[in-house]
Amino acid sequence: MYEVFYNLKAEPFRLSPDHGFCYEHNAYSKARAYMAYAFSRAEGFVMITGRPGTGKTTLIGELIETMAREKVETAQLVCTQLEADDLLKVTAYDFGVDQSVVEKGELLQQLGDLLRRWHRDGRRALLVVDEAQNLSESAMEELRLLTNIQQDGKPLLQIFLLGQPELRELILSPSLEQVHQRIVAASNLECLGVDEAEAYIIHRLKKVGWQGDPLLSKQLFPLIHKYSEGLPRRINLICSRLFLHGWVGKRHEIGVADLREVIKELQAENLAVSASFTEEDFELEDQFDRPASESKTPESSPGSDASGTGSSVEAL
Repeated sequence: MYEVFYNLKAEPFRLSPDHGFCYEHNAYSKARAYMAYAFSRAEGFVMITGRPGTGKTTLIGELIETMAREKVETAQLVCTQLEADDLLKVTAYDFGVDQSVVEKGELLQQLGDLLRRWHRDGRRALLVVDEAQNLSESAMEELRLLTNIQQDGKPLLQIFLLGQPELRELILSPSLEQVHQRIVAASNLECLGVDEAEAYIIHRLKKVGWQGDPLLSKQLFPLIHKYSEGLPRRINLICSRLFLHGWVGKRHEIGVADLREVIKELQAENLAVSASFTEEDFELEDQFDRPASESKTPESSPGSDASGTGSSVEAL
């Protein structure tokens, strides 16, 4: 599709999480540092929250890849609408307990034996629970009880909880006071700021070998931030449609007029655009950064400044 037209090595704005595109913005770096700190403690719970699309799954994907290079056995739960007994089964099976074992007492015994064997071999056990805000209180309590499996006074299982902001409310409920007391680190993945959104877009483009084709108007970035609210997944959707729009029109410059059409289309489809559309937002003169040696401009998009007036001559 458009990545071929623009000589890109891959599609830079896929909606599915890909930790190969991790962008080190402040909130992401803080969350990862908290996870590393808690992992070094080898005990308790870590809680990472954030709105849908802020990058929690990407963060955990990077973590699991890192853990694969160490002596860590990792299990990941992504379906959390489970009651306590089912949660225990899924956890035990994911760690490798024989699925023919169904009785709770035997499940706990075999899981405990497995964790102790790993401990003797110098290996760690980490359970990652995604979408943890969907856990019932009984399931959350079951997780706490799993952290009671110990050897020589050391917990043999560590748990990372990832979820939407409602997870904080769940953890703070009076009935889960004992779980709350075992949280050793907590962080919230916030949306990107205006400058971070621009850096995020450029980062993903450079990851796939972008060399400035298409040229992007500097005026695009604050508008993309506004209409995405700084959510990485929404930024990806807007940018993907914007590049598709450029490919269809065979454009090598993408400007404000192009973004206006894309935003209107996305709003008509009720997709990923939250701010109310206003024509005044798009009454801007494009500014393209072109190499100083460029003697003539590529084909301009509608509404762009084809003469290059007001454009910077610095390399992008």
